[in-house]
Amino acid sequence: MKKEFGKWLMDVAKYVTTAFLISAFLGDIEERWIMYIVGSVTAIAPLLVGLWLIKK
Repeated sequence: MKKEFGKWLMDVAKYVTTAFLISAFLGDIEERWIMYIVGSVTAIAPLLVGLWLIKK
């Protein structure tokens, strides 16, 4: 159960990263540094938790 949830969290991290990259290249956002920080944290957090759950 934990391993499947870990894989799901890793998929979420991939989807967030993809959405972040597309919006960074196509979007016209004035405050890009906020988007970079929030996007990075939002992608890294589920990735780390997913890797931790898979390793256990």
